[in-house]
Amino acid sequence: MQNFSMTKFILSLVVFCSLNTFAKGDEESKGAVDSKSEIDAYIDHHLQDSYDFNFYSDGETGEHFGFPLPIILIDDGLKVFLSSKFHHGETVAEVEGNYYKIYHGKIYKTDAEGTISLDEDNHPTNSKPLDLSITKNVTTMLLTSVLLLLMFGGLAKNYKNSQLPKGFGRVLEPLVIYVRDDIAIPNIGEKKYRKFMGFLLTVFFFIWILNLLGMTPLGVNVTGNIAVTACLALFTYLITQFSANKDYWKHIFWMPGVPVPMKIILIPIELLGTLTKPFALMIRLFANITAGHVVIMSLIALIFVGKNVYADTSISLALALFISVIELLVAFLQAYIFTMLSALFIGLAVEEHDHAHDEEFETNEII
Repeated sequence: MQNFSMTKFILSLVVFCSLNTFAKGDEESKGAVDSKSEIDAYIDHHLQDSYDFNFYSDGETGEHFGFPLPIILIDDGLKVFLSSKFHHGETVAEVEGNYYKIYHGKIYKTDAEGTISLDEDNHPTNSKPLDLSITKNVTTMLLTSVLLLLMFGGLAKNYKNSQLPKGFGRVLEPLVIYVRDDIAIPNIGEKKYRKFMGFLLTVFFFIWILNLLGMTPLGVNVTGNIAVTACLALFTYLITQFSANKDYWKHIFWMPGVPVPMKIILIPIELLGTLTKPFALMIRLFANITAGHVVIMSLIALIFVGKNVYADTSISLALALFISVIELLVAFLQAYIFTMLSALFIGLAVEEHDHAHDEEFETNEII
C-alpha cells in the first residue's frame, strides 16, 4: 500500500501542475479548476475500478462516451439496474424507493438529496448494501476467461484430429511448451509437474492477457488492483499448502539437524515464511503494473504543462511511446515471474528430500 501511495502522490504532483497551469490560462472565461477534485478524478479514472466504461468525457458539454455496466445490490432483496442511473457518479440512483450514491468508488445508501454523513475521520457512516456489481475489472476478467476458453478449447479440439496445431494454435503451442519446459519441469520436476500444468498455464496467460488489455484504450487496470493480485497469490498459496508432502511440513515444524531449542524458535519463523511468499507475489505484480501506468500517465500529463510553459510536447510523446513499448515487455515479464515463482513454491512443497541425509543430521544432533 505504501508503493501505491507513493505512485499516487507522484501522479498527483504532475497532474496538479498541469491542471493549475490550465486553470490560470482559462480562469477568465470559465473559472479556476478545482485542482484537488480534478486530480482525484483523474487518478481514480485510470488506476481504480469503476461501474462503467468511460472512453471520453467532454468537459464543455458534460457528455460521456462509453457504456454502463450492471449494478447488482443485495439490500432488502435483489436490486439490479444499470450504472447509467448514477450518471457517472454525479446523481443519486432511485431503485424501488431506495436511494444510492457512489462516493469514492463505493455505493452507499442515502436519501433523495444524496446526503453522505461523515465521522470525525471523514469516513462515511452511511450503510452499504452488499455489492455484487459487474464492474469494469470484472468485465475484463470475464472477457479474458472467454478468450482463454476459446483459444485453448480450439487448441485441444485440434489435437484430437492432428498432432500439429493449426491457425492461432501455432502461436499458442510454443508458449505452452515454454511454460512446460522452462518453468514447470525445472522447478517442480518431471515426475510431478503435469499435476500443476493446468494452473500454471492458466495463471500465465490470464495475467499476460490482462496486462496487455491494460494497455488498450479500454482504460482497465486489473492487475494493478491489489484485490486481484491478492486473489491470484491466494490460489498459489492454497495449492502449495494442500499439495505439500510430509517432508515439507517436517522442515517447518521440526527442522532436521537443528538443536531442539532452535527448532522451537524457528517454527513461527518458518510458518511466517509460508505467508511472505504469496505476499511477495501479490505486491510484486501490483506494484510493477501500477508503476508502469503511472509513468505513462505522468509523461502524457507533461504534454499539458508543455503547451503552456516551456516543455517540448514531442519529447513527452516520445518518452510515453518508449515507456509503452517497454510496458509490452513488462506485461510478459510479470506474467512469467508470477508463474515461475508459483512453480518454485510448489516445487519446494512437493520436493522429496534425502531422508538418509536428514537421519545423519539427527544422529549427529543426539551425539
